[in-house]
Amino acid sequence: MFYLPKNAILGFALAALLASPAVAQFGDEPEAKPGGIQFGETQTHRLQIGVIISAGSKNCVGLKASVPVPTEWPEQSVKIVDEEVTPSVKSITYRTLGGGAKQMLISVPRLAAGQVAKALITFEMTKREIKAPAKSDHFSIPKTVGRDMRLYMSPSPFIESRNKTIQKLARNTAKGKANAWKIAEALYDVTREKVKFKLGPLKGAARALRDGTGDCEEMTSLFVALCRAQKIPARSVWVDGHCYPEFYLVDKENKGHWFPCQAAGTRSFGAMPEARAILQKGDNFRDPDRPRERLRYVNDHLTGKGGRPKVKFVRQRVEK
Repeated sequence: MFYLPKNAILGFALAALLASPAVAQFGDEPEAKPGGIQFGETQTHRLQIGVIISAGSKNCVGLKASVPVPTEWPEQSVKIVDEEVTPSVKSITYRTLGGGAKQMLISVPRLAAGQVAKALITFEMTKREIKAPAKSDHFSIPKTVGRDMRLYMSPSPFIESRNKTIQKLARNTAKGKANAWKIAEALYDVTREKVKFKLGPLKGAARALRDGTGDCEEMTSLFVALCRAQKIPARSVWVDGHCYPEFYLVDKENKGHWFPCQAAGTRSFGAMPEARAILQKGDNFRDPDRPRERLRYVNDHLTGKGGRPKVKFVRQRVEK
């Protein structure tokens, strides 16, 4: 058996088999809750996502590819507007992983030598600008969280929220702040103070704090780690070529709200002018096809038997 992963890239309930190239909606668009984020202008993007597999000089059997695809969020709606699928592709299905990622699953039972299997789906995302709430002093840190929120309260790959240095910085930064919003904002400001933007290989929150440098991944990771150290749920958001964090607070009615902020780049706390489509939210995923791994980002993946196929995973912007 061969195994061909593809590294995570920042260049970017089970659904039924897609029966036709007609426009398909993933589901009802969730709405923002009153008292939380507000929405501004919208922008629409299209991404063609999928895989092209060439069998080469030998037959291949049991090919199974998984490719992350965008999904619905309060600020983003998603629909399928086109598909290009060869007859060798038996099925295309979808599954949602716990924590905010969706995968397209492509099955090619047999690919004869010299043949090419192609599954390219065009998604249209309508993304809305997020504006900060008019008032913020009524938000608080949740006293308890449900099972689905626990991923956002504990360490993730490269987000070492139990690191002693991170814990100490979080305590000292939060001390004396008037309310939960001020605590989160102080953690945001100290992240930008302690880590200066510098492109480089992934090194995680603890090392970025030690080095004093990092890019959007490190700055996002440190803010998320500091929030979790203060019992504030937080997670990473992945867009095309970039990532940023979100934190979670509850209002007086104990309704929860996610708020974004721009860890790297122009200061933006509790709001997000970022127009690029959301690819995933979260930073600690379990893929059924890779049960022993914890994935910071759900990446492209292919398995199969026999032959040495050439594989091209596709994720590219397309015009209307």
